[in-house]
Amino acid sequence: MTTAQATLDQVREQGNLISPLMRRYLSGLGRQICRQGANLAVVSADGQLLWLCEEGGFRSAPGHLSQVARQLSEQSPVSCQVKVFQVPTWALGCAVDLPQQQRILIIIDLGPAQTFKEAGHFKAAARDIEAATRRSFMSQDLLAIAQAISLLAEADYQASQISTQLAQAYEQLVLFHKIATHMALTEKDRDFLSIICDNLLEVLAAEGICVVLRGNDSSLSAVAQAGRVELDSNDLQRLYEMLQGQLKAGKEAVVEGHEAFAGRVRSIMAVPLLGKEGRTDPARSVLGMIVVVNPLQKDQFDSTDMKLLTSVGAVCGVFITNGRLYTDLRDLLLGLLIALAQGIDAKDQYTLGHSERVAFISRWIAQQLYRKGLINQDLVHVAYFAGLLHDIGKIGVDDWILRKSSSLTESEWASIRRHPVVGAGILRQIRQMGQVLPAVLSHHERVDGKGYPHGLKGDKIPLIARIVGLADSFDAMTSRRSYRPAKDLQQAIDDIQANLDIQFDGQVAAVFLESDLARLWELLSTGPDRLCYGDAEKYYQAAAVEALVR
Repeated sequence: MTTAQATLDQVREQGNLISPLMRRYLSGLGRQICRQGANLAVVSADGQLLWLCEEGGFRSAPGHLSQVARQLSEQSPVSCQVKVFQVPTWALGCAVDLPQQQRILIIIDLGPAQTFKEAGHFKAAARDIEAATRRSFMSQDLLAIAQAISLLAEADYQASQISTQLAQAYEQLVLFHKIATHMALTEKDRDFLSIICDNLLEVLAAEGICVVLRGNDSSLSAVAQAGRVELDSNDLQRLYEMLQGQLKAGKEAVVEGHEAFAGRVRSIMAVPLLGKEGRTDPARSVLGMIVVVNPLQKDQFDSTDMKLLTSVGAVCGVFITNGRLYTDLRDLLLGLLIALAQGIDAKDQYTLGHSERVAFISRWIAQQLYRKGLINQDLVHVAYFAGLLHDIGKIGVDDWILRKSSSLTESEWASIRRHPVVGAGILRQIRQMGQVLPAVLSHHERVDGKGYPHGLKGDKIPLIARIVGLADSFDAMTSRRSYRPAKDLQQAIDDIQANLDIQFDGQVAAVFLESDLARLWELLSTGPDRLCYGDAEKYYQAAAVEALVR
């Protein structure tokens, strides 16, 4: 071989003992050694040829190189210490220890042995001295090569470690970014925790992961899972008790080997989900735990895994705690609004349940419009609260006016007609009620402009107000009043049809009339308690609150 390319073609690799950086360094050194009439080789500790540059003017015998390597290994030399061999030709050998308890052997093959007896005693002696001097210089070269290779290998290893750590850090940043994007308070616990499990499984490279929460009765249940986790309820209870013991001892997690759950898991790790008292008393504020089993790329979980899982557990604990606080506040808001609506309706015995019914009918109408693609889902939710609070301004109307069975005077009518403005004034101070305000203010407007308080016409009336206005009128028609009896369903339908594009918006009313009014009538007949406080309704009310606070 006489070219640099030919030299590179001699590279033979085994595993990752010779890195690309080390090969580039060896290629340049190999040419320099070959110019001095020698060959340069790298051999593994078990005698496998890893790299060879043989431009020294002769071919290195593989058996010769293996014999040198064997003698080097038998002598177990100190790393970067040069040994001289004549087996049967002269060679120099040096062992280099690499990171992670690996070793390579660097050999300079000086070529066939030469004798100079025929040249005379003095010439032979001179040639022997010259050869010894050459070996001495080459030994220095070999030592320098070995030391450089050792430094390169260490630098390579450190760079690889840093690269791995950076990759892990990037994966963790991506994980926490994904967590952050799903940490809306309105996100359901199970949905959020399922996302956590799916993403954690990729980062930790484990066989399975699950999130276990403690119920009000202290029972444990796995609410989210990814991969395979072969743990039954007894295993979870035992693991939870172990975790409690670790927390009381001041530790952050449970990391156990195969002896803890023999036959099912090789390695298991559990970290707590802590509530609001987590920092002061971890053992008493455990909401649950994240459990990971069987790492795929190593035998046991390590401290890096524990730190990551502990950080994610802390985020999950905060999310669950905040979510429960949010639920409590949501329920408080719902309770206050419903109580307020009921309090207003109670001012008149004939309007008991009116606000809840209008809320239900408003939602019914909005759902029909949504199914036809005329409005979005959020407006369906807004319609519910708009119907519930549409008469809140009646809090400013004297009770005796609301209960009066005879005709109202002009001043009494003026007091009644002020209630939309009063109601809007009350809600205007609550930022989250901004979408409800138009319905409260304008639900008594008419399409023909003869409504109140501002005499708006047609499309000038907000759509949400047109929806609630129709729902309010339908409930008023079908409810008994002090001054008239209730109308039946057909009479109410006839009244609405007679007032299309006069009192009521033609499109909204048409969609309402096309719906299953017999079913609506059946639902309304169950009364407000069953209408508005069943399990399904509670779910809907929660969704309506979430639409307002988004």
